[in-house]
Amino acid sequence: MEIELHPTLDHCIETTARKEHQRLMQEYLAGKGSPDFEQKIDLLRAFLESADFRKLRQESEAELLQGEKVTFTLCRDGDETKYHMSVDY
Repeated sequence: MEIELHPTLDHCIETTARKEHQRLMQEYLAGKGSPDFEQKIDLLRAFLESADFRKLRQESEAELLQGEKVTFTLCRDGDETKYHMSVDY
């Protein structure tokens, strides 16, 4: 399972991740969630707790300021939360 997050100049990667976590929690609690919602919520929670957002903001904002689209892809590797930043030039 993977989650893609798309930060912008208005919403950094941390804010984007927090908003997605909140959206998933609201849908899950309302009973609208899909079977993998718990895994997605857990993946986002782990990312929010472990990521170096200062570093990620610096890397992504440099690209965003140049007008590029940035995507962070989150995934699990065993118990480890991994992420990768890609740029659409």
